Amino acid sequence: MAQPGDPRRLYRLVQEGRLRALQEELQAAGGCPGPAGDTLLHCAARHGHRDVLAYLAEAWGMDIEATNRDYKRPLHEAASMGHRDCVRYLLGRGAAVDCLKKADWTPLMMACTRKNLGVIQELVEHGANPLLKNKDGWNSFHIASREGDPLILQYLLTVCPDAWKTESKIRRTPLHTAAMHGHLEAVKVLLKRCQYEPDYGDNCGVTPLMDAIQCGHIDVARLLLDEHGEGHTSTIQTLLSLGADINSKDEKNRSALHLACAGQHLACAKFLLQSGLKDSEDVTGTLAQQLPRRADVLQGSGHSAMT
Repeated sequence: MAQPGDPRRLYRLVQEGRLRALQEELQAAGGCPGPAGDTLLHCAARHGHRDVLAYLAEAWGMDIEATNRDYKRPLHEAASMGHRDCVRYLLGRGAAVDCLKKADWTPLMMACTRKNLGVIQELVEHGANPLLKNKDGWNSFHIASREGDPLILQYLLTVCPDAWKTESKIRRTPLHTAAMHGHLEAVKVLLKRCQYEPDYGDNCGVTPLMDAIQCGHIDVARLLLDEHGEGHTSTIQTLLSLGADINSKDEKNRSALHLACAGQHLACAKFLLQSGLKDSEDVTGTLAQQLPRRADVLQGSGHSAMT
């Protein structure tokens, strides 16, 4: 059984938010042990116990800038777990808003891994810089694009209009990331408020459209095609050369041919047919050949191969 003052018991009391019991334990022990990893402040911030956090910082004078083995500070913990009251308290006591943990992650970057606009606003209003990058070249806007919350993206673009002008060390943009993860509403925001080049490729030549198609996000791919127009036959060629399955379908049993026909992309439809893709019904029983709005879209494009 853990004895009074035992670090394991102290951490359990902090985790459970039992402030009175913690006060008694610390007073009996004559202070707080100094664990090599997380401090009690880290634990309180991680679990969102502002009262415990305040007691430890004020009554015992614990260092709010203490770091653990990953160089995380209590502010990183509070931000990553979405505890706005703890974030506000730590910032109010002078915590460094853009402190770095291992791999150069700031508290704002950590907050952007969660869909918690309030915490992000708190950090930005206290001076957090959305343009800082981690070791992989991602800034906070890039990280937010991976999570795909359109309100957070809109907010970051409002407070920092140039946040979208970024790419990772392998030249991937926030649009690549949002498309790969299938965040349709996020992609809409990026296309409306940012000026991404239609065929911007990463170090491997992969474009956002390729990411969307390879990951089966047909709605996102259709949006990118509609936004950027035709001329994506070369994209399809590249995908096939990279080993993409021409016969792959999404959850609605739609093929790439459905996408091309629905978007009225004659060149793409023709290339897919010439590459051996056969028409088939989606879950509603609709064939790709039924989707073109113009009668001439499939003329001369191998229409007979579709039936």
